[in-house]
Amino acid sequence: MKLATKVAYNTIIQFISKILATGLGLISIAIITRYLGQNGFGEYTTAMAFLSYFGVLADLGLTLVTVQIISRPGINEERALGNLLALRLVSAIIFLGLAPIAVLFFPYGAAVKWAVAVVTWSFFFTALNQILVGLFQKHLRLDKVSIAEVVSRVILIGGIIAAVLFDYGLMGIVVATVLANAVSFLLHYLFSRGFARIRLIFDWLEWKKIISYSWPLALTIGFNLIYLRTDTLLLSLLKRPSEIGIIAEVGIYGAAYKVIDVLITFPFVFAGIILPILTRVWAEKNREKFYSILQKSIDAMVILAVPTMVGTQLVAGEIMSLVAGPDFAVSGPILKVLIIAAGMIFFGIMFSHAIIAINRQKQIIGAYAFVAFSSVIAYLIVIPVYSYQGAAWITVYSETAIALAAIYLTWKYSKFRPSLIILLKSIIAASIMAGSYLVLEMLAATNLYIVLAVLIPVYFVSLYALKGIRKSDLTDLINRHE
Repeated sequence: MKLATKVAYNTIIQFISKILATGLGLISIAIITRYLGQNGFGEYTTAMAFLSYFGVLADLGLTLVTVQIISRPGINEERALGNLLALRLVSAIIFLGLAPIAVLFFPYGAAVKWAVAVVTWSFFFTALNQILVGLFQKHLRLDKVSIAEVVSRVILIGGIIAAVLFDYGLMGIVVATVLANAVSFLLHYLFSRGFARIRLIFDWLEWKKIISYSWPLALTIGFNLIYLRTDTLLLSLLKRPSEIGIIAEVGIYGAAYKVIDVLITFPFVFAGIILPILTRVWAEKNREKFYSILQKSIDAMVILAVPTMVGTQLVAGEIMSLVAGPDFAVSGPILKVLIIAAGMIFFGIMFSHAIIAINRQKQIIGAYAFVAFSSVIAYLIVIPVYSYQGAAWITVYSETAIALAAIYLTWKYSKFRPSLIILLKSIIAASIMAGSYLVLEMLAATNLYIVLAVLIPVYFVSLYALKGIRKSDLTDLINRHE
């Protein structure tokens, strides 16, 4: 199978699976928010945000370097995977094991502390999963990952429904989360046996080599977590005037953030597909092909990001009411702000992965450190006064700053200059889409389903008319002469 065909196949399969997974994810959010309400969902969000810090400590940068390590010419894939998985197992046990102990020293209620203790297992299975995903990325068989993800989402929804029917509360929800991630790991492991015989290998000398290679990414991911999740953690801790309660405000903020989390899975998956190809092409010193792949990947992200950002400004309140229920309609204004941050992730994701592909990840550490610490200072100043609205705008700042840093460093070390033609055409098409919404408003046809049914086709038809989309784009993503 040609490389272009493999990429197209993986992209299509991932796109279909992401539609399914996104739909299932939104259903699970809808059930959880309606069942737990603002306060209960705030407890759920707090527990997840707290554990994410320990999850990053356990990562050690291994998630992103796995593909690079096992893609090296002449590498013993099975031995490399055995060491990577064993190292991840040890780090997960050590760092995730600290979470249930550490939470005891925080001023949270018993519900949050018990939730942390249980959800630790969910993060444990996810940590092991991430190493196996690297194997499927290398072999361009992310269809296996897609199957595991969809099955685990179905199990999650089944568990959530059972928790609601039997009124198991927050604990029922987190147990369902653990079960879903356990099944996901089991499926990933079973699928991996078709590509490699993986066994745990505890080779300390090899671990030192892996860590020496991964530590820059570990730092980067750590700083990334600081500016991404500190907002939620500080929202749950900083005292401020609140009519509904601090934890309820965390729930309102967390509901909008959950929608964003669902949306940004696609750019990360897509970038994961392209990363090993960019890495190999750069190693071959084929700059022209590297530039072509990177530009087309950026164009794909732009085509999706622009209408998402514009469209959400028009119907954010309706989206939150549909997804999380009427109690979370107040999350609409937050979603309008956070969607800008999500757009910056879409714009910057390929640049940040390009930096990894050209092995310049150390050079971006300074940018992540600066953004992390400046964001924390800003959160400490803004949250006590502006609560979740202030936190949302600081998130926009942090994602924009990182995107700009990634763009600059990609240019500096690869001399890649992105074309802005597709961005311009996407903005024009999105403007036409926004104009269509104004027409619907005049016709009093602003039902969310009607709006989506009209605006999405208008955008893509307009973009096609502007020659922003061509039939050959998918197959031309990679040079055909492979």
